[in-house]
Amino acid sequence: MSKKSGRGHVAGLPVWDRCAVMGVVNVTPDSFSDGGRWFDTTAAVKHGLHLVDEGADLVDVGGESTRPGATRVDEAEELRRVIPVVRGLASEGVVVSVDTMRASVAEQALAAGAALVNDVSGGLADPAMIPVVADAGAPFVVMHWRGFHEGDNIRGVYEDVVSEVVDELHARVEAVLDGGVAPDRIVVDPGLGFSKEAEHDLALLAGLDRLLGLGHPLLVAASRKRFLGRVLAGPEGAPPPARERDAATAAVSALAAHQGAWAVRVHEVRATADAVRVARAVEGAREL
Repeated sequence: MSKKSGRGHVAGLPVWDRCAVMGVVNVTPDSFSDGGRWFDTTAAVKHGLHLVDEGADLVDVGGESTRPGATRVDEAEELRRVIPVVRGLASEGVVVSVDTMRASVAEQALAAGAALVNDVSGGLADPAMIPVVADAGAPFVVMHWRGFHEGDNIRGVYEDVVSEVVDELHARVEAVLDGGVAPDRIVVDPGLGFSKEAEHDLALLAGLDRLLGLGHPLLVAASRKRFLGRVLAGPEGAPPPARERDAATAAVSALAAHQGAWAVRVHEVRATADAVRVARAVEGAREL
């Protein structure tokens, strides 16, 4: 599969001629990189609009932290956090993704104007998720997931991480297709940092061509994650704080865009927006 065909187009979303940039709005008090900064609805909407001004093509709104050890919020609280922000951004013409593992939140977010459902469990956490997405005809991100984090990285043991993630994602995509989601509305995500150590994340980034071989557009969500901290720290140093990993994130964005990713999900948009445009310009020069 060529890089160009691997990038693909997701039915129901705009067409971009390069890797898209998905900005992150965490409406939570406890996310690993920016928890509490956008917890107020007005602040969250303002931040989402700022990300668009900085170059985001779509904005991913989430009301539940998925960092290791995070405690799940209840359904009512997640709805309270997420729906007004989705509605506010959609009313301003923003392409909104909802980051949730709950079918009820996905359903109400789609009704409020969300265009995409980004479920880190790939529909495994809530059996009602796939029917809701299928009935709505919504695009759906299927991430590689091995279960809820409980303290340490759960089940992060692999013989061959790229092969196993590809195989497990393939099986999950088949289940989603069987549940009625259209093939041209499925996006895959290798789940960097979920049940994975730094060496696993790096191997997956080195093997993006095999993930593209699944035949669906690919979302890469590396922003500020632990493996970048480990890379920057070196063998002896302490990892820099999450918000000091944005240059490293932009580097991953350029690499992912060059390899054919459909989109990259990032907290700090401007550097990544520049990175994917440079990657597209280089790609264009090769096509001359």
